[in-house]
Amino acid sequence: MSKNQSSAPIAENKMGTMPVGKLVFNMSLPMMISMLVQALYNIVDSIFVAKLSENALTAVSLAFPLQTLLIAVATGTGVGMNALLSKSLGERNFKKANKIADNAAFIYAISYIVFLILGFTIVKPFYASQIGNADVEIMNLGIDYLSTVMIFSFGLFTQIFFERLLTSTGRTIFSMTSQLCGAITNIILDPIMIFGLLGFPKMGVTGAAVATVIGQCVAGIVAGTCNHKYNHEVSLSFKGFRPDISLIGHIYAVGIPSIIMQSIGSIMTYSMNRILIEFSSTATAVFGVYFKLQSFFFMPVFGLNNGITPIIAYNYGAQQRKRMIRTIRISLTTAFCLTFIGFLCFEGIPQVLLRMFNASADMLKIGVPALRIIGIHYLIAWFCIIAGTVFQALGKAVFSMIVSIMRQLVVLIPAAYILSKIGGLHVVWWSFPIAEVISFIVSMAFLIRIYKTIISKIPEGKL
Repeated sequence: MSKNQSSAPIAENKMGTMPVGKLVFNMSLPMMISMLVQALYNIVDSIFVAKLSENALTAVSLAFPLQTLLIAVATGTGVGMNALLSKSLGERNFKKANKIADNAAFIYAISYIVFLILGFTIVKPFYASQIGNADVEIMNLGIDYLSTVMIFSFGLFTQIFFERLLTSTGRTIFSMTSQLCGAITNIILDPIMIFGLLGFPKMGVTGAAVATVIGQCVAGIVAGTCNHKYNHEVSLSFKGFRPDISLIGHIYAVGIPSIIMQSIGSIMTYSMNRILIEFSSTATAVFGVYFKLQSFFFMPVFGLNNGITPIIAYNYGAQQRKRMIRTIRISLTTAFCLTFIGFLCFEGIPQVLLRMFNASADMLKIGVPALRIIGIHYLIAWFCIIAGTVFQALGKAVFSMIVSIMRQLVVLIPAAYILSKIGGLHVVWWSFPIAEVISFIVSMAFLIRIYKTIISKIPEGKL
């Protein structure tokens, strides 16, 4: 037995042996449920904030770009770690897997320090660049909210690091448990912190941020505990630790395209806010509400992604083509069903969705047609999301990055800007379906290329 295999467990990892259909749902369902609860928290959070005022809702909505960047760095690093860890486990190289985990922990620590500094320095200029001095109340509310989230983001980085370790080894039930604990903590604390219940001071928008941070810390503690007790395939040890530049480079080779891909969402939301604020702050609030509602339908799909990434990567490492292809097919079908529900809701009950956020008559007038137009892209988005996951799992995350750049920067923002000038606010929303069509075409081309150059060359193997 080789040195690399000396610590291998006796039993084969379930990602190489369990029937694929059962495995996909065994891995993904816990993640989908936890993501759904996380999305529910996001919606509840905004519902409570909307009860304060529309300005409070707008302030939180304008925080999305930097919040998205924060989450992008944490989850994108996790994508790189996941892909390398699962591939190493598929190759039964457990020593390398442990080393990957140690270096990923180092990366997460450095990432937090960066956002700690940004939380103290960049938030006020960030809000000023979006709204200037047009509304001091919105700016002050937003600065209080976003500064709190960024300065205390150590909980988020801890949570995502340990959850991705658990996911890499197929222990998604524990990842789900940690996310549920964090989200439920958030939901319970939101009204208490925002409105000053049970003897707590009324903190308003800042209370929403404090509830978020506490929830993330709880999730991080639960995920770390579960990893220590139950994840025996990967162990952390920092005795004599020195960063391995080569491994960090490999993590980022997969992770940076994912970080960029998600960070592009930050640029997109920032740019859309700049376009919409020219019409009214209500238009920006509608865009913020759309993002919250979108998360409710997309987060389960992202949970599916988190579940299938290690499956595809593991079986790629184990050279099992049939298992990879069946995983992709099942994922595509499941993702379509989930996004189709979103399409039906956006088309059928937009008034109901908006009224959950205490929508004014003006907000309903803008929001109802906006949701119906944007909702069309749900009929296509499912394919692009799963295709991007396949690219990442096979170490071709740069393809996902290209698709994301095409969709959100090359097409969406220019289309939104042009439409805002020639047709006004009511046609700006068509930029979303237009961008999704382009994304579909490019994703299909890349997926065909991936099949020809990588998947088709792998032995068929077993199911």
